Amino acid sequence: MKIEGVVFDWAGTIIDFGSLAPMGAFVSLFSRHGVPISIDQARVPMGLPKLDHIRALGAMPEIGQAWRAAHGGQDFTDRDAQTLLLEFEPMSAEAAWQNRAFIPGFLNTYDWLKSRGIRVATTTGYTRRIMTPVIEYARALGFTPDAVICCDDVLRSRPDPMGMFACCEAMGLKPGAHIIKVDDTAPGIEEGRNAGCYTIGVAASGNAMGWSLSEWENGDPSKRKEALAVAEQRLRTAGADLVLASVADLPQAIERMEQAQGQYESSGSAA
Repeated sequence: MKIEGVVFDWAGTIIDFGSLAPMGAFVSLFSRHGVPISIDQARVPMGLPKLDHIRALGAMPEIGQAWRAAHGGQDFTDRDAQTLLLEFEPMSAEAAWQNRAFIPGFLNTYDWLKSRGIRVATTTGYTRRIMTPVIEYARALGFTPDAVICCDDVLRSRPDPMGMFACCEAMGLKPGAHIIKVDDTAPGIEEGRNAGCYTIGVAASGNAMGWSLSEWENGDPSKRKEALAVAEQRLRTAGADLVLASVADLPQAIERMEQAQGQYESSGSAA
């Protein structure tokens, strides 16, 4: 089986090592409304469209309780979530811009995919408003995917496969195992699986681990190994068919997949 297309996530997968941008924005957002939340809490719903992420945070018992304490006993409502999203978008856009750098090795991976005739598209849990300047920056550096499908470009975003289907259409391909979804979050992996595609998780660079590039490069080797193992297991539990450290490892993984499939087909023919 030849891989014909790859659909990448953005934050934590091809930009923003550690998926740091959304976390600070979510913490600041709720703090503005008298509700302290932790980075760990903010990471739990990561990968969902940002409105759904805010809803999920408000539904957490500890955060819901803190919201009621800060708002005269009123529960966190969908109207509150909609209001917070309006505040969140400019905060998140700034954070995304500040963390727009590509994951080390990604542009080399992109060039390799193009050299093999493999089509490339992307989905993201960010809204179009947040992503527009980042898309333009990426394009200036040579990254021109067939599509960038933001969460508000489709009726139902992750884990629904609508975004994947839109990417497949843009790439001129039918969904299936010949297309790989690469993501660092459970909803993103589910998005790929729900489209019937092969899924690859990236552990070191993403939300599952949450380390900055500096922490990854300079951290204690034993702690790094331990944290990486935990992140890899989270992605496997989410259903990833394969887990890599980062997108820099994707070309070798595709070569192994195609080689193994070729050997299987040769063996089957011989039989």
